[in-house]
Amino acid sequence: MLKEMLSYFISLSFLLYHAIFPCSFPEELLVKSVDHQLYLGKWYFKAAVSHREADIQNFKAVDNVWFTLEKTDNDTLLLTGHVRIGDNCVNQTWTYHVRPERDDMELEGKAERRNLLWSGKWANCPECIIFQEIEPPLKPTDTVDSLDRLMLYARQSDVDSEVVTTFLKNAACHNKLATVQPPEEKEFCT
Repeated sequence: MLKEMLSYFISLSFLLYHAIFPCSFPEELLVKSVDHQLYLGKWYFKAAVSHREADIQNFKAVDNVWFTLEKTDNDTLLLTGHVRIGDNCVNQTWTYHVRPERDDMELEGKAERRNLLWSGKWANCPECIIFQEIEPPLKPTDTVDSLDRLMLYARQSDVDSEVVTTFLKNAACHNKLATVQPPEEKEFCT
């Protein structure tokens, strides 16, 4: 009985806290209607968050990452990542399609994944962008998405640490408590 009452009290406290101090939400950038030219070029990976460690596990071995985004024909975007893992550099390219019937980007080979763009203003960084990847539950009986992570990218490699702090704080308000930040101790790959 005491355990149940404590559980109800904690739930009620959580609801009251959010009624007084509500979580802010990022502004979604609808991929089919934004000017893609504004987002082309170089981006530096600064942090990732999720509800689960498994969603961000791949980023834990990374020292630093930077990306280039380029547009090709037929509303196709190429994202090339330059990843530093220890002393090794790994380059990888992903192809995204902008479809008129979708508000997100379609990752080639993963049509079920939603790839959403959010304004960096949520991290108090107009020169940043937040990229979200969501995959549906693996089984119809599952109630939780099989992947849901937010990643913060900045135009500059030396973004103010307060930007990352704000991003992590806002994500924590939405119960995304698993976090990773690349240490950026080594030279960026070319």
